[in-house]
Amino acid sequence: MPIPVFALMLVVFSFTTGEFVIAGILPDVATDLAVSVPAAGLLVTAYALGMIVGGPVVTVLTARVARKLLIVGLVVVSVIGNVGSAAAPNYPVLLVSRFVAGLVVATFFAVAIATAVSMASPDKQASSVAKVALGMNLGIILGTPIGTFIGHNFGWRTTFATVAAISIAALLLVLRFVPVQPAIATSSILGELRVLANRDVQLAIALTALGNVGVVAVFTFITPLLTDVSGFTAAAIPVLLLVYGAGAVVGNFFGGWLSDKALMPSLLGLLSALGATLALFWLVSEISVVAVMLTFGIGVLAFAIIPGMQTRVTTAASSAPTLAVAVNASGFQLAAAFAAWLGGQVINTGLGLRSIYPVAALLTLLGLAVAAYIVRRDRQPARA
Repeated sequence: MPIPVFALMLVVFSFTTGEFVIAGILPDVATDLAVSVPAAGLLVTAYALGMIVGGPVVTVLTARVARKLLIVGLVVVSVIGNVGSAAAPNYPVLLVSRFVAGLVVATFFAVAIATAVSMASPDKQASSVAKVALGMNLGIILGTPIGTFIGHNFGWRTTFATVAAISIAALLLVLRFVPVQPAIATSSILGELRVLANRDVQLAIALTALGNVGVVAVFTFITPLLTDVSGFTAAAIPVLLLVYGAGAVVGNFFGGWLSDKALMPSLLGLLSALGATLALFWLVSEISVVAVMLTFGIGVLAFAIIPGMQTRVTTAASSAPTLAVAVNASGFQLAAAFAAWLGGQVINTGLGLRSIYPVAALLTLLGLAVAAYIVRRDRQPARA
């Protein structure tokens, strides 16, 4: 992995760890700050709201800032958010600090992808995206459990201080190795926003949202699905999450390689496979050995579709790729929030946990339908 791409990947790793580790230290935070666990859970919401709001707003406001300078500024803001989290004297300050930390994530991810793509040859762009996105995988399967361990043994504040330290280390690599590049935007803010009116960009963002919402619904409830339906003990869940995470790493690189070969055809195949796997999980979820294999398989397919989807957005929005990817990331967060709500509604209907699988498969088919429409649209004569 080229050192500049590694530097960007390390920043993504620290951001992802900071996002997901709160789940592992919620009871510690709640006890220390004398709030309820549900109230502490709003820290996750604050971070997500920061991402949703910050994606389009921060990206538009910084569109004319040179990329390297922008990357540095975004990482500095994240460090401030995490240092503020570590030093927060009370719950309201911690809530604001988490919002600040999340505010720059979508914009950074978008700029990092655009920068990595610009440094890659045309036939290696999707795999370059996959290398940056590897930080997400590692943040989930390594950063989160390590951060949780640190929080349990040295205090939850140390966890956030450690995340800030990793971001600073990554920032030093960025300063040394990431080349200076001009700002992506050369037009006015209104000109940048016009890219969102492009039908191809709209379809690419819709593809990301619909293609992911089903599998995110499953991942949101993966612990009760594996314990209450597949019969695993609670002690086995960390191991099964590692299995999922290992599949995610494999899928990330496989999806990047496949997308470099044939972008949209590969997405058609991967979404078809994901929908089929979710449906199969519904049929055989009570068979423990098969459930382990399918957990790995879902991890592979869920992350194999990401490089291609991100590459589709950047190519469709060539005039303002950073804004489009940032909005795409915000759209993904909204889809994730909808997935969590929908999964809860499915359970409350009385159909039971297991019914999440077929619902997720049907939602994935909607994403497949969007992908098929994009392929058909691409094959039509050039549009004016």
